[in-house]
Amino acid sequence: MKPYSYFEVSALTPSVAIGNPMANAQAILELTRKLSKNVRLVVTPELSLTGYTCQDLFYESLLQQKALKALEYLTRNLDSHLSCFVGLPLQIGNHLYNCAAFISHNEVLGVYAKTYLPNYNEYYEPRWFTSSMYLPDNAHIQFMDKSIPVSDKIVFEDQTTGAVVAAEICEDLWVSIPVSSHHAAAGANILCNLSASNEVIAKEEYRKNIVIDQSARNLAGYIYACAGPDESSSDLVFGGQDLIAENGKLLASSSLLNPQEIITAQIDLEILKNDRLKYKTSFENFEEGYLRIPFTSKPIVKSEFELTRHVDAYPFVPANLDNRIARCQHILAIQARGLATRLSKINCSKVVIGISGGLDSTLALLVCAKAFKLLNLDSKGIIAITMPGFGTTKRTKSNAQKLMDLLEVTSLEIPIGPAVLQHFADIDQDPNTHDITYENSQARERTQILMDVANKNNALVIGTGDLSELALGWCTYNGDHMSMYAVNVSVPKTLVRFIVESDALLAKQKENQPLHDVLIDICETPVSPELLPPDPNGKIAQKTEEVLGSYDLHDFFLYHMLRYHESPQKIFDLARIAFKDVDTQTILKALRTFYWRFFSQQFKRNVMPDGVKVGSINFSPRGDWRMPSDASSQMWLKEVDELEKEFGLKK
Repeated sequence: MKPYSYFEVSALTPSVAIGNPMANAQAILELTRKLSKNVRLVVTPELSLTGYTCQDLFYESLLQQKALKALEYLTRNLDSHLSCFVGLPLQIGNHLYNCAAFISHNEVLGVYAKTYLPNYNEYYEPRWFTSSMYLPDNAHIQFMDKSIPVSDKIVFEDQTTGAVVAAEICEDLWVSIPVSSHHAAAGANILCNLSASNEVIAKEEYRKNIVIDQSARNLAGYIYACAGPDESSSDLVFGGQDLIAENGKLLASSSLLNPQEIITAQIDLEILKNDRLKYKTSFENFEEGYLRIPFTSKPIVKSEFELTRHVDAYPFVPANLDNRIARCQHILAIQARGLATRLSKINCSKVVIGISGGLDSTLALLVCAKAFKLLNLDSKGIIAITMPGFGTTKRTKSNAQKLMDLLEVTSLEIPIGPAVLQHFADIDQDPNTHDITYENSQARERTQILMDVANKNNALVIGTGDLSELALGWCTYNGDHMSMYAVNVSVPKTLVRFIVESDALLAKQKENQPLHDVLIDICETPVSPELLPPDPNGKIAQKTEEVLGSYDLHDFFLYHMLRYHESPQKIFDLARIAFKDVDTQTILKALRTFYWRFFSQQFKRNVMPDGVKVGSINFSPRGDWRMPSDASSQMWLKEVDELEKEFGLKK
């Protein structure tokens, strides 16, 4: 796999000899020798060259001098491909500062000085250190025959990868406006924290959450390296909780109960960049007065790169069962509240919905039932209509009827066969020619019935189509594509199944076994529009995924394209990792289908009806997605062509 924009980083918690800088520098070096050769940035804890708990030893000039000697030793001996933040006390003028020195290519390029010094409970740093707020203008130190800038406004810009690295120190994160927020506004996308945060009950979870939240607020990678158990235990215990997060997602961690000297993760700079281009509110006030120090990291060789970060095959679906049920019920609540609000605003007490016995219409009916409960409306105001046609099977028809009965809605059966055959005669369509006209005529007839029944009953037609169908245009224009309010429009197909399943599990808890059973059978029914006749055994013959490819793949492509705007080649590489059991040809075939249909079907999305957003991806032309219907797909499909040639699937 190509390295793309992955920037590999590590947080270290080395052993510490309090007051022995050279031993500490050697301990740091020893850990760096264990790192993957693709790691480009290392972060160590606060005051890692001296130990954080030196107390009044910080006043000792000998300790300060030896810390500089240890910094020189570390700088000269660190592998040249590594950049590193290391902590030490530095005297400038008449003040001592708690600092983080940045080493790259065996040079110290600059130093960050801590801004916020805690002076409460167990912390009394102002006893020894001065805040960077009192640094003199253009503060520098002379080190290794060079003048090194010291500042609280300093970032380091990697000319190779585009990483912009900046440090803060412990308390700088815990204040109301963290220093790293200013760094991010100045362009930093890799935020580092050299920390010495002790262990007390509940602090570990809070610390983890604040790191994750800060990475999310600033659309950044965040590396947190914390002092470990070798610090003095006279009054405190330090657990060495190291954390690496990326834009609200925890990539790696250690803790007191799970101690690790090294944690490593790969931060994706591309998705951070793309999110910053899109969600740019935080970066509209550019921070001024920052020092920008360039450095270069060694390019990663493709043959040496291995992606170690987890690639989720089902990015829309939580893997944990409890989390999944909670997520699904929350989505269902959003859908129901959206519909309830619409009905209340237009003073409407009836809806019309087509029920096929498939997943999408089942979810839409569940939404209607919950919306009516929210409004204390009679469920008989839900007019659910089955419209059997040429492809309807006994299984789906039976499930549709059972579901309507169990939810106590008004149910109607209106066969569409005679009307469609009359339509075929009107347009001179051979009923034995099972082409797109044959299929779409049925879909449009069903929509006409729904619309006219709604007119007759002063009701609202509820759309059932989902996000994945909209992405692929797998809906008939002016047929099932159209409704008066579409409740599933931002729910992907892979999640629809689990929302229905979650309601089935809740029905079982409430001892409603019949509802559980019918919902589970609907979940297990193959996805199909049922527009072609059944097979000789009366079972579904037209299976959507045999035509389009797996919805598992399409939802994966959809997520990575729309959420992160990644290229076809990168999405393909990620899909091969996520779907290890799916052959390359199948993935590429689905990828081609996805891009071709995504571009060619935009005209349907441009006129889609109202429907609430429930997740990070939505196609509403009034909200999240604006795209011309005649945009060219050439560049995207050309990249798929190149992949097919690379794998011998195309000459």
